[in-house]
Amino acid sequence: MADILPSILSPRDLRALSIEQLEQLATEMRRALCEVATSRTAHFASNLGVVELCLALHRVYDFSRDRLIWDTGHQIYPHKLVTGRFGRFGTIRTKGGLMGYPNPEESPYDLFMTGHAGCSVSTALGLASGDFLRGEHDRHSVAVIGDGALPSGIVFEALNNAGFLKQRMLVILNDNKMSICPRVGALAEYLDSVRTNPWYRGLKHQAGEMIKGVPMVGEQMERMLTNVKDSLKASLHGGMLFEALGVRYFGPVEGHSLPNLIRYLEMVKDEEGPILLHVLTEKGHGFKPAEADPVFFHTPAPFECDDDDCVVSVKKSSTPAYTDVASQAIGEAMRRDPRVTVMTAAMCQGNKLEPVRSEFADRFFDVGICESHAVAFAAGQAKAGCRPIVDIYSTFLQRSFDQVFQEVSLQNLPVIFMMDRAGLTGPDGPTHHGSYDLGYMRLFPNLAVMAPGDESDLKAMLDWALTHDGPVAIRYPKAAVERHGGERSPIELGRSEMLAEGSDGLVIVCGTLLGEALKAAATLRKEGLDVAVANARFVKPLDPQLLQRIEAAPWTVTLEENTLPTGFGSAVLEAVNDAGVRSGPIVRLGLPDRFVEHGERAELLADLGLDAAGIAATCRRLAGRSATGHGQEHATATR
Repeated sequence: MADILPSILSPRDLRALSIEQLEQLATEMRRALCEVATSRTAHFASNLGVVELCLALHRVYDFSRDRLIWDTGHQIYPHKLVTGRFGRFGTIRTKGGLMGYPNPEESPYDLFMTGHAGCSVSTALGLASGDFLRGEHDRHSVAVIGDGALPSGIVFEALNNAGFLKQRMLVILNDNKMSICPRVGALAEYLDSVRTNPWYRGLKHQAGEMIKGVPMVGEQMERMLTNVKDSLKASLHGGMLFEALGVRYFGPVEGHSLPNLIRYLEMVKDEEGPILLHVLTEKGHGFKPAEADPVFFHTPAPFECDDDDCVVSVKKSSTPAYTDVASQAIGEAMRRDPRVTVMTAAMCQGNKLEPVRSEFADRFFDVGICESHAVAFAAGQAKAGCRPIVDIYSTFLQRSFDQVFQEVSLQNLPVIFMMDRAGLTGPDGPTHHGSYDLGYMRLFPNLAVMAPGDESDLKAMLDWALTHDGPVAIRYPKAAVERHGGERSPIELGRSEMLAEGSDGLVIVCGTLLGEALKAAATLRKEGLDVAVANARFVKPLDPQLLQRIEAAPWTVTLEENTLPTGFGSAVLEAVNDAGVRSGPIVRLGLPDRFVEHGERAELLADLGLDAAGIAATCRRLAGRSATGHGQEHATATR
């Protein structure tokens, strides 16, 4: 039988396919997902789990006019395969290629660029409301949200509003019993009870058989019988939570049966008011290794398989990452001090905290995708005498901005923020780049903000933070660790260290681009240009001795892997101005005031002039030396 996938140029092509052809297409789509995952790191198990759901949605709805929002967006690959992007699918998550998340610039079928969980219900409701106000009553609005994202506070804010507005909208709860790791919390237990309720399973079978047995059953009769079954089930168990919010509940529905999915979607399509369809799927479905270990295969390293779909090798890096170092340092701190606790927001695996969870189960807290709660919860623990560590990706900590302000900084509580994935995160792109944490964290009084220059700094900073009587933020990138030799200065509040001396200019580095700056200085030294390199360590408070260095230097370059507006370079300019320092030119190197695309981190740093060659080129220009042609489009500001 000929391959079907290459012939699918738009979702309209699905309507001409039989169920058997759709099932073959599902197999081909999984094969395409496997081919990508064997060549690069990509979201894998979550995409395998929604293939049938994707096909059923595009079969029943016309999303060239109807609205579809995939929550979080990392399960967007099947959707891309059937919306005209199969020919470019091999470029996904490579620089200049398809994005691994929804991207409106790629296709009109992608309405929002999303990467943070929980927002789909709100945006889908807004679309439904906007369409209604504009008189476009024939449009449908659909949000697909995972059970891991369901506990997010914004989801219940949206459901509460949806039940009040009574706008027609479909929320599909994609229940695979997983976030990245197994889901946690009381809602997880609630959904598990729905899955395993024997009364429901018996009713499902009996009602299904009854529907099949009615002679010449029509669509109206089938809908009526299904509504009776689901209303009974909702009132007795499964959907009471949602029904109480004014959202009608249907399901649970088997999520890998195309005929079943299509039938249910057709039945609820024209129902009035907000509907929640509970769909049971399996993360990693159709690929046995991913079914057996969906945590590892969420975003696995590239792997090779034999003909029986058995993984024969995984191409892992032997170099530890800063995340590994942070996890080890947290574990060591918890062994030393029983007051130390750690919390994460459904990212135990991403933060490499599995060993900590195993060893300190009573002091490890996975709060689910609820970052605001995590920070306020940590504040409560700190007030009670604990020393909590909040270990959250930089881009996700943004979601708890108000709690960082009120519950932590305003109270001056000793909460430590470990901001993983700070800076450029590579193929995940603009939704995941940790570009803004220096700006939004250095705003608050009482909060010390730190950026290690290397592995030894990171360990020492956490140890110091646990002795500090106030909140501390420590940011580190998604990158392999480096360690810069020689005798290193101990960590002291608001103190930097000099790693290279020179009288021709000064480079002040905030964070782990320190290695690139030292390489640039070594290259320039061979050219007869002696440039000093300082490891800032602290963004707030800023070392006053750096101001003396700036005053003495012919010119200064600040270097950071953070957006320039409100970043480290801005802090330096503010301090120079406030202190009345008479300085030479000060040039800031960092991330520009735009969203940076996806690509390998090294590629992006080079494009932005933040690698050794780009830093050296900036120094040569300031020193009046000849340019090397290493043209960068990084944002700069000269004083």
